[in-house]
Amino acid sequence: MITTIALIFRILLSVILGAIVGFEREIEEKPAGIRTHILVCMGATLFTISSFYLTPLSSGDATRIAAGIVTGIGFIGAGSIIATKGHVKGLTTAASLWVVSGIGMMVGLGSYILSSASAIIVFIVLRLGEIKKKILK
Repeated sequence: MITTIALIFRILLSVILGAIVGFEREIEEKPAGIRTHILVCMGATLFTISSFYLTPLSSGDATRIAAGIVTGIGFIGAGSIIATKGHVKGLTTAASLWVVSGIGMMVGLGSYILSSASAIIVFIVLRLGEIKKKILK
């Protein structure tokens, strides 16, 4: 079984990684910023950790919790997308929330290097949009 210290580390790491991605969205003044990304990442971590404890107690399948996370994030992401007169806003933020949930799941599984590298890559990819804007001006 996983130690309490290791579980706390996973939760704290998910907060840090969610904040990294959320910070970029905050810089761009998007509605889903640091707090939202932290909560999504941490929630995914907590649900993933809980699957370790719930699965042995039931005849359930741990992958169903992962599927539930993805479905829940789909609803949150859909709420961040606004389409008006052929113009779509919030798609990148919705995608960042979706990816952050995956990062949180990886943290919950104990994949610290992959989740950390992913958060850094997502941050860089999101910043490329700002670089593109400056180049095209």
